[in-house]
Amino acid sequence: MILLVLAYLGGVLTILSPCILPVLPFVFARSDRPFLRSGLPLLIGMALMFAVVASLAAVGSQWVAQANQIGRWIALVVMALFALALLWPALADRLLSPFQRLGARLSASADRAADAGRGGVGTSLLIGVATGLLWAPCAGPILGLILTGAALQGASAGTSGLLLAYALGAATSLALAIWIGGRVFTALKQRLGAGEWIRRALGVAALLAVVAIAMGWDTGVLTRLSSVSTARLEQGLLDALPGQAPGTGPAMMMRAADAPAGAELPVEGTLPSLDGATGWLNSPPLTAEGLRGKVVLVDFWTYSCINCLRALPYVREWEQRYRDQGLVVIGVHAPEFAFERNLGNVQRAVKELKIDYPVAIDNEFAIWRGFNNRYWPAHYFIDAQGRIRAHHFGEGNYAQSERIIRQLLREAGANLPDEPAQAMAMAASAPRAGVELQADMSNLKSPETYLGYARAENFASPGGQRRDQPADYALPPTFALNQWALDGRWTVGDEDAQLQRAGGRIAFRFHARDLHLVLAPGADGKPVRYRVRIDGQPPGASAGGDVGADGTGTVSEHRLYQLIRQSGDVGERTFEIEFLDPGVHAYAFTFG
Repeated sequence: MILLVLAYLGGVLTILSPCILPVLPFVFARSDRPFLRSGLPLLIGMALMFAVVASLAAVGSQWVAQANQIGRWIALVVMALFALALLWPALADRLLSPFQRLGARLSASADRAADAGRGGVGTSLLIGVATGLLWAPCAGPILGLILTGAALQGASAGTSGLLLAYALGAATSLALAIWIGGRVFTALKQRLGAGEWIRRALGVAALLAVVAIAMGWDTGVLTRLSSVSTARLEQGLLDALPGQAPGTGPAMMMRAADAPAGAELPVEGTLPSLDGATGWLNSPPLTAEGLRGKVVLVDFWTYSCINCLRALPYVREWEQRYRDQGLVVIGVHAPEFAFERNLGNVQRAVKELKIDYPVAIDNEFAIWRGFNNRYWPAHYFIDAQGRIRAHHFGEGNYAQSERIIRQLLREAGANLPDEPAQAMAMAASAPRAGVELQADMSNLKSPETYLGYARAENFASPGGQRRDQPADYALPPTFALNQWALDGRWTVGDEDAQLQRAGGRIAFRFHARDLHLVLAPGADGKPVRYRVRIDGQPPGASAGGDVGADGTGTVSEHRLYQLIRQSGDVGERTFEIEFLDPGVHAYAFTFG
């Protein structure tokens, strides 16, 4: 219930976002008509269609993306006809007559009563459905949380209900806008006799909106118009949810509240079945029944997740330190990107990361759903009776996690010597290297940013992204903090951007000590050379682990690449990477 309320409130806040601008001409064009016969059906159609399309898009299937594109073009045609009908009433009569003759007749009687045969319930509902296909609201923290949960846990009535609640929240705001717009429209007609001119102006505005959406101009323009952001308001709502802490979008990490040392740990449930794993590494298949008598730490991770990689050294250390006392660590590898479903890629990562404890391959998210999990990384602590006694989402709090492990081992009969809390804290804060070095949180002002259109934010190339088709992109003359852009010929898919010709670039204005980019070579597997610059110069001492001081490097594997680690003072900088060969796939920026 709380999530439904939050989803609804997140939708209400959409009215404050510039992402609502493309649909406003279509909404206001009917603001002079009776709300129950015109405005309400339009908003219902819009909300329902958005919920349906978003539910389908959340599963991430390629055919769904293509179907959505087809639906988008159909919607554009419908909206263009509607705009022309506003300009020429005679055309409206011709366009509506087929609908009026078909099954429902699209409320011909309401048309005659409202405006000489135009503007009935059926017409408004049809326009609302078309608008719902066109509407792409900004993916703030609330919508990001809903879409991520839907994508990872599969389509369900619950996730569709959350999306519908979000859409209904937006519809509520728009209903208020229609009410205000209708009163303004009526006043102008009464006092100025300008009704005909207003109708024509709305028709022109709607037609221009159709052209802008068809050309993709709306995406780029709205990125630069986002002076009013609802992200902080939405995050405040999320923070009000019990047990949640601030995060940064779809991959935000949640942190459980600390329990006092030695406090009784509650029972949160039982260890779900592990039978849904599609494979196992470093072990034969394990079962919940076979693990009885052991204390179990289940670590949900994926190998290109920077948060998982920074938590991994502690998980390895706990496994080595307590295996002889009865601790079993199970890494559940749940993929975020398609290439992480490849068993060979995971096997290579497990070897390189020196993981020798059992790893369950959870490509179908069966174990993930069994735990009702939502985050990477996520740690679940199970006692010797098979009961979940604690959990922790995200990085950090390692000393407390180790206390929980030791407490459960003692409950199981292990003879552990007392270890001062200070010693555990020092072990938890031991120096790490490479991508495993803990983030510099005091300087971390850039969020995880995806390049695929399904979750892309702050894209600044003029004209916006073109979905699933090769297109030429250019860098803007200036960048605001956390804006990014493509240059060259790229094909942007739902989860990545693929370079079609050598010489393509990606630029990002960021503020963090470290910058990482998840990359993969092309389908042919040939290495892709790249060159990195920071503020237009080779990185030098600020080069990351996968870059030389001169800025050169090579993409040879599907993984996360550390490209920048600033030395000295950390400030706002402009990162740029140029690929000297075609075919590279770029997935997501992460920072530390």
